[in-house]
Amino acid sequence: MPAAQNYKNHVRQDPAWNFFMVMLMLNIVFASYKLVHDWHLPSNHHFLFGWWVVMAIILFMVAMKIRAYALKVQDRVIRLEERLRLQALLSAEAFAASQALTESQLIGLRFASDAELPALVVRTLKEKLTKEQIKEAIVVWKPDTFRV
Repeated sequence: MPAAQNYKNHVRQDPAWNFFMVMLMLNIVFASYKLVHDWHLPSNHHFLFGWWVVMAIILFMVAMKIRAYALKVQDRVIRLEERLRLQALLSAEAFAASQALTESQLIGLRFASDAELPALVVRTLKEKLTKEQIKEAIVVWKPDTFRV
């Protein structure tokens, strides 16, 4: 059974994604090396090697954009979930005040238990805590095992 999630172990890594990104970076390095190394040769492949570098960079950028879009969708879902949770747990006045929370702060608050969430929201608004400061302040951690 895995250890309970907390501030120190809540970050998750995806080895397959990391491998894929390393391969794309190596593709850029190899394509650039081939372009520079074979530039002096009297072949007509300079354009091909240049195109290879351009396509390697584009492939890497596409992968990064796909990941960024997926993370943004996850952030939007978290924001919606937390707004609904705040509406259920806070008084009307506190919920109105909670509308000033940033997306980053809401993402940090998702780990707080229902019992400590109201006080943590007040503290976050008063002290303008960052996402990391919010996570460090959480006493009873509510795990989020779905985000990668």
